[in-house]
Amino acid sequence: MDKTLEFLRELTEAPGLPGYEKPATDVVAAFLNDVGEISYDKLGSLICRQVGSKPEPRVLIDGHIDEVGFMVKFITDDGFIKFTPLGGWYDGVLLAQRIKVRTRKGEIIGVIGSKPPHMLKPEEREKVVKKEDMFIDIGASSKAEAEKWGVRLGDPIIPDVAFTQMRNPKMYLSKAWDDRVGVGVMSCAMRKLAKETHPNTLFGVAATQEEVGLRGASTAVEAVDPHVAIALETGIANDLPGASTDNRYAELGKGPVIRIYDPSMIPNLGIRDHALDVAAKMKLKVQPLVYVMGGTDANVISRHRIGVPTITISTPTRYIHSHNLIINRDDFDQTVDLVVALVRSFDKKTVSGFTM
Repeated sequence: MDKTLEFLRELTEAPGLPGYEKPATDVVAAFLNDVGEISYDKLGSLICRQVGSKPEPRVLIDGHIDEVGFMVKFITDDGFIKFTPLGGWYDGVLLAQRIKVRTRKGEIIGVIGSKPPHMLKPEEREKVVKKEDMFIDIGASSKAEAEKWGVRLGDPIIPDVAFTQMRNPKMYLSKAWDDRVGVGVMSCAMRKLAKETHPNTLFGVAATQEEVGLRGASTAVEAVDPHVAIALETGIANDLPGASTDNRYAELGKGPVIRIYDPSMIPNLGIRDHALDVAAKMKLKVQPLVYVMGGTDANVISRHRIGVPTITISTPTRYIHSHNLIINRDDFDQTVDLVVALVRSFDKKTVSGFTM
């Protein structure tokens, strides 16, 4: 059995919206229970402490556990649900998608709907329907029936998507790769490092509420107080029809992404160059890229106290912030290998040299 595959299946299929992450963090806790000491901060971020041969430097590797989804905002008199997004969504990917409303009485299947095209004016058909004009149909005939089934304001709504190995078995299709892929890399790296010594104390974090403002990372970094950090994220893959070669972000199967820049953080130059050197020494394919949009937990981690040398390493992912995302297993494994090699290299002398 491929234990990594089964872990990733369970991890991505677990629900875990911002503020509702516990089912997903429970999966991580079970996977890491025998490789480190598990604790939580007050926002629910999981912190796994793994002691190496030295108490310092304290190394933080972070991936955010939450996924994008929705919340019940209002129930109409005739039983339809109006919703508000948790995290960023492009309206054009929403219509006709299956979802699950997680109520106190269990999950309820529904579908995102809107006024049918036959009822739209010609000029309306040329426009993307706004999410404010959408609703969720759970098959209820009235507000009273929906409430009888357990639906209430604030209930989380998650995409209804099963993990799937595609015809190319290295291609994994699922919801929530943003950022269960980062949490998966963190978890698998910690399992590998548990079998050997490393010259530091390692803290693996599954941070909550990234999609709504990097909230979990800002509290977890206080708990860890690291000397150096790696933020693990999705890397936007646009190796797709219509993407110009001079505006290409990442490609599946070409290895992990090392962010040279994004609007939320300029990486520490010392750790950036060190990561590129380590990858070259290992003969690992990497994709150094500049991002003109977006940000990661590295933003708040790097600004902790007097500053933490931080780098973002990403696994290429197609279709982020949608119901169905795709990664390549080779990219995942190579990201794990790079993170493991970096942690091995983070002794006190090396980390103390990471100055701007």
